Parts: sequence; C-alpha cells; structure tokens
Amino acid sequence: MTTASPPTTPSGQATPSGHLSLLRVLGPGHVWALGVGIVLVGEFMGWNFSVAKGGALGSLIACWVIGLLYTCVAMIDSEVTSTVAAAGGQYAQAKHIIGPLMAFNVGLYLVMAYTMLEAGDALVVGDLLKTVTEQAGAPGLNPRPFVFLTIAVLAFLNYRGVLITLSVNLVITAIACAAILVMFLSTKPWSISGSLMHRELLTGLPYGWMGVIASFHFGIWYYLGIEGTCQAAEEVRSPPRSLPFGTMAGMITLLIAASMTWYVCTSLLPWEYLGSAVVPLFDAASVGTNEALQIALFVGTLCAAVASANGCINDASRAWFSMGRDRYLPAWFAAVHPRYRTPYRAILFLVPIAIAFGFTGLLDQVVTFSILSGLLGYTVMPLNVVLFRKKWPLGSIKRGYVHPWHPVPALVLLTLCAVTYFSVYLGYGKQLLAMLGFYVLASLWFAFHRYRYVRRGAQFTMPWPRPRGY
Repeated sequence: MTTASPPTTPSGQATPSGHLSLLRVLGPGHVWALGVGIVLVGEFMGWNFSVAKGGALGSLIACWVIGLLYTCVAMIDSEVTSTVAAAGGQYAQAKHIIGPLMAFNVGLYLVMAYTMLEAGDALVVGDLLKTVTEQAGAPGLNPRPFVFLTIAVLAFLNYRGVLITLSVNLVITAIACAAILVMFLSTKPWSISGSLMHRELLTGLPYGWMGVIASFHFGIWYYLGIEGTCQAAEEVRSPPRSLPFGTMAGMITLLIAASMTWYVCTSLLPWEYLGSAVVPLFDAASVGTNEALQIALFVGTLCAAVASANGCINDASRAWFSMGRDRYLPAWFAAVHPRYRTPYRAILFLVPIAIAFGFTGLLDQVVTFSILSGLLGYTVMPLNVVLFRKKWPLGSIKRGYVHPWHPVPALVLLTLCAVTYFSVYLGYGKQLLAMLGFYVLASLWFAFHRYRYVRRGAQFTMPWPRPRGY
C-alpha cells in the first residue's frame, strides 16, 4: 500500500505526528476520470428528457447554452480550487471566502447532488439489465437487487482507497467514451449514404421558445457533476497543475461527447420516442441489425453508469467528511481509515441513503433533486469568485490558475442559473419549492443548534494574509 510521508494539511504544512490525513496520490488523469466519469452517464441517458420539453433542436440549444454555463463553472472552480486545495471542494471555498452558514449549505448541496446522482446511476444499471433481459425474452426481472449491488460494491471499492477507485474510473470512463465514438462513426456522418435521417426526423420547435427554456432543466444532465473534480483537491499530488488541467480537459471532452450524442440519437429515433427513452444511446444502437454495436453500447452505458456512481460516492463522502472535520457535522464522520486512509465512516453512512432513493424507481424525480442541488451550488459560485478576487486580489496570494475575463464568467453563470431556475419551475415547481424548504430548515438547524460546536478558529487552514479591508 502506498503511504504519504509525511501527511500534510490542505495548506501543505506537515501535520502532527500520528495524525491521519488523506493521501496525495492522484494525477491529472485521475482528476479527468473523476469529472468525466461522474458526468458521462448523462450522455447515455437523462439528457434526452430535454427533447420532450423543447424538441430535438431545443435540446441542441440547451446542450450548448448549458455547456456555456458549465464552462463558466469549470473556469471559476479551476482558479479557486487550485488555490484552496482542500477536500470538500466548493464547501472549503465558501468556508474560507464567505462564511459558516453559506459553507454549511454548499456542503449540503454537494452531498445531496452526488447522492441523488448516485441513486439515479444505480437505477440506470437496474433498468438497463431489465431492458436487455426483456429483449432476450426473459421479462419480469426485478432491478432493485442490481441497484443495491451496484452501490454496495462501489462503496467497498471507495472504502479500500482513492487510488484504486479512480484508477478503475479512468479505465471504465475511457471505455464509455470509446463507445460513444464507435456509435458516432457507425452512422458514417461523412457519407450521404449513411444511416442518418435528420431530414426525416428533425422538426422545428414544437413548443416554441418557451419549450427551449424548459429544456434547459434536463440540458444540465449533459454536464452535471464536472465540478466534482474539486473534491480531489486534498488527494492530488500537484493541485495547481492537476485540478485546472483535469477539469478543463474534462469539460472539453464532455462538450464533444454531448454534441456527438445528440447528433446520433436525433438521426435515428423520433423525438417523441427519444424524449421518454430510459437509455437512448442503447436504443439508437438497437435500431439496426448490428449486434456488435448493440453490445458495445450496452457495455458503454453500463460503464458510464458505474463510473458515475463510483465518482459520486467519492465526492459525496469527501464533502461529508470535510464538514465533520470542521464540526459542521458530528466529528465522528471525520475519521480516516488507519490503513486505507479513506473517510470510511462518511462513505458507509451515505450508502443506505443512496440505496433508499434508488429503490424508489423514480428516475426523473431523483434526477431533478440532483439537478436542483447542483444548481443551488452553482448560484453561489459567482459571489464566491467575486469576493475571492476582492479580498485577495491578483498578486496577493499564489494561484494555481487564473481564469480570464473576470467578472464576465461570473455574470454569465449567474444569468444562466436564473434562467434555469425558471426552466425547472415550469415542469417541477413543487419539487423546487420543497427542496428550497428543506434547505431553509437545514439552515435554521445549523444556525440555532449545530453552529455552537464549530471549531471557528481551526476552519481557516490556508496560509494567506489578512483579506483586504479586514
């Protein structure tokens, strides 16, 4: 087993003898695998619900507009996280820059977004296996055992160590990416005699521009989770190099994969069917008689769902662990395994929650809870980066990466978040209000009960000068 010598704090200073910390063993490839691995399942399923809202062309507009939103997220995250190199990602950022109440909420957003996404991934595994067995003539398969098995096996993998976890993710994410590329090339887009039927299948905007705005809701699924690269900040060997490179390379990968996925699926499946399909890429591969292609897409879809669930367990547990370490949650969750050096209690605690939501079978509801939690976190980012630049201007502290055109990305991100809230409200207004109510109650619990246990002086771990205006 690889060991770190000596263990270090997020600021890079040595920890006291006998103190257990997370291992710095990851490189840029692992960061890429974490970000893309979590998100790539969105290219295999989920994004297509945007087609039901705005038609095929509306879904393409959502793909690119939401792609701009996430490009801003990646740029902002790359600067702040390469500087605040601590587990917890956006939670650690908010803790240092804004304050305790906002940090608690951001940490909760992260845990809920990743845990709900993990449950959705497990649901996809179960539904995919059910679909395949039905096509083979054996209907009646219960997907719940596969939901349980997927989460349990991946939790055990995360328990055993971050290096093996993300090394596995690197391999299966590469397989899933290859499946999308194979599917794209199989349609022969360069040939007039290929299998593409855009002329026959594409329509205008069936519900007008309001439908396009409504499609932004599930357009998020193309990219949801790329910000999870920040959770590896305390476990990469070189945060200033690995985090920006892995995050931005991941975003480029996803923009290309999302465009190819839309191009293939809308050329083979009517938009009315595509808008409600559970596994659209696999269904598109099943249109023809190429059995090898169907097998490739089955394997790719399965790998994408497993990689996403695997990365979600990693990210949710790091956020929960970090909140426990700062006493925002009971300190019991801050334990590090003496041998595997993983936040094992945080990993195990979140397993039954993910299984419970996976057992509901309500994929669109689970996806929506994940999207809403992620969207709330993105809304904080513009405030975060503006205050970061104001309190610690360029040149006052060493940054691993400086994103260009500030504050334009922050303003664009805030505008697109506002439009996307309206999009979610159009289809899931009750769920939006219920989620906001949940976070209000959680905030009251933290402010009036839990805050008294927070170690206020110990939560600022970065060796920075006093902020400007302090």
